[in-house]
Amino acid sequence: MTDRQPDAQPETPGSATLRFTVSETDTALAVGSGSLPVLGTPRLLAWCEAATCAALEPALAPGSTSVGTRVELEHLSPSPVGQEVDVTATTTYTDGRLHRLSVAARHVTDGRAGAVVGTGEVTRVVVDATRFLARISPAG
Repeated sequence: MTDRQPDAQPETPGSATLRFTVSETDTALAVGSGSLPVLGTPRLLAWCEAATCAALEPALAPGSTSVGTRVELEHLSPSPVGQEVDVTATTTYTDGRLHRLSVAARHVTDGRAGAVVGTGEVTRVVVDATRFLARISPAG
């Protein structure tokens, strides 16, 4: 992720929008996914996952977190350094611990939503953080 904090905007339950500004460290060149100084797809994916976490966070029980299990993402248009990007995640399906969220990223132009940068779907599963980590820790 970046060392910058996204600007969170209040949304309806099960939805969140985060605003990011593309920096040099977010480019395809910087993250190793290409040779151009535009928003890299791995960074866009990280921003989409951050928005899904923000959308689910208010509903999580103490000690719970969510883990990503599936991602589908189309990166549709380039974003230059300095471009603001709003990333919105909205819950579209819930079945017990499983949550599917649609994600959409758009340029911010004159304070309003502009060109679509990317769209997709992220699936997350709610887990107990302590039990999850205990399962993957090496036996002592």
